[in-house]
Amino acid sequence: MLIIKDRTMKRELILKHKYREILSECDLLKSLDKETSDTFLGLFREETWPKNTCILNSEKLSLKFYIVLSGRVKMYQVDPFSGKELTLFLLTTCDFFDIFCLLDSRAHTIYYESLDEVTVLAAPMESLRNWLDENPNEYVNLLPYAGKQLRLLENSLFEMTFNDISTRLLKLLIKNVNKKSRHLEFIHDLPNKEIAHLLGSTRTVVNRHLQLLKHNGSLKLSRNKMEVQDLNILLQMLDC
Repeated sequence: MLIIKDRTMKRELILKHKYREILSECDLLKSLDKETSDTFLGLFREETWPKNTCILNSEKLSLKFYIVLSGRVKMYQVDPFSGKELTLFLLTTCDFFDIFCLLDSRAHTIYYESLDEVTVLAAPMESLRNWLDENPNEYVNLLPYAGKQLRLLENSLFEMTFNDISTRLLKLLIKNVNKKSRHLEFIHDLPNKEIAHLLGSTRTVVNRHLQLLKHNGSLKLSRNKMEVQDLNILLQMLDC
């Protein structure tokens, strides 16, 4: 029994070290010392979700808190009458949810779907709230992330109110170009339907605009893959 216990403890230490490395830029962890981060990570268990796993149950979101280790998760809303979908956020490594439920203890209608095979850390929401009550100074670590999300929502509202689809698409593409490699990342393999959900548009409209960018030489399009061929053209179009 002692050997098994030692092996379990060793495995937990290895996993915590791995999680700390992966989540080194996570707002919730980067200011914690090793001992405090160990107690924090001790609340979580690793889960793997297959691609296209959907979380549609608001009660489940109010009971568990998730941190993304790898893969992409979209957070979205659906109009119950038209069925139109709007993606609010694309979440990836170091993102976490549902922060609203954590802060106000109330369930709300929101949906999540894994766009890849996704690995997350999951903790009971009540356990995390108890940990925060025992470590009240750590509440401040939630503020930068909450502020970032609010700014993204504010920007999305501005874009959808004042800019046309062409401008929104150009901005989305440019924002996701790696400044060093100049390669399109994060959205490069999304189908047109998912791009449309990010822009508050339809697949048909987005496809038409993407074909225009293909014809002017700024984009290369293949099956579920986009590549930026000439970033300068995209920047010039946005300036105009």
